[in-house]
Amino acid sequence: MKKTALFGAIALALSVAASAKEWKEVRVGIDATYKPFTYKTPDGKPTGFDVDIANALCAELKAKCVFVEQAWDGMIPGLNAKKYDAIVSSMSITEERKKAVDFTTKYYNTPSRLVVKEAGTIKKLPADLKGKKIGVLKGSTQEKYARGELEKAGAAVVPYEAQDQVYLDIKSGRLDGTVADVVEVTDGFLKTPDGKGWGFVGPTLNEPKYFGEGAGIAIRKSDNDLRDALNKAIKTIRTNGTWKKINDKYFTFEIWGS
Repeated sequence: MKKTALFGAIALALSVAASAKEWKEVRVGIDATYKPFTYKTPDGKPTGFDVDIANALCAELKAKCVFVEQAWDGMIPGLNAKKYDAIVSSMSITEERKKAVDFTTKYYNTPSRLVVKEAGTIKKLPADLKGKKIGVLKGSTQEKYARGELEKAGAAVVPYEAQDQVYLDIKSGRLDGTVADVVEVTDGFLKTPDGKGWGFVGPTLNEPKYFGEGAGIAIRKSDNDLRDALNKAIKTIRTNGTWKKINDKYFTFEIWGS
């Protein structure tokens, strides 16, 4: 009986090991309009902090990363439709998103803020935003915050398919401001010629009910093996110096967050 039980246990273990998917290729969904996290080089190749992190994690998995571009508001539907296997594109871990997908642990965490003209009339928040048009990325945590806090004060919240479209409409005078990730809006707008005369107003925005627990990698709920492998890989690159090397390539400060 004992020998039979032992053979049965071995057979079961081998069966489980055989059934576990080997991830030799991981298709990664990205929104390449979010500099310095995810954007494209002049010759059209995806680059940025998220892309480098994805490649580092794939290296730990001994897998090839294949990047698939997707507009932001279609990210989760695209994942669940198996257009790609993981989203590595600065997606915040929120309770609402957890209903549709699973997440790894965070791989960074940065706050958001409101950006308006520095010499403008926005002094008292949110009252002074009445009648102002605030552009946000459609389907983002910033849109959720703007609708939850600024819209009820009379601001008009205008969603866009990509964050760089927000900056184009600020430049053209169609918008009075935006709510955006502090790091992204600094590099993607405030440090550019178009950002001259614009700046942050109000407090740092990081309420968990709007902004979640930091940026994680979204995985289909059925792919527990991939989630677990990526969690292990995130821990590895944090401890072996790879994460810091990537961080220091793009930033002068650490964006791991609290």
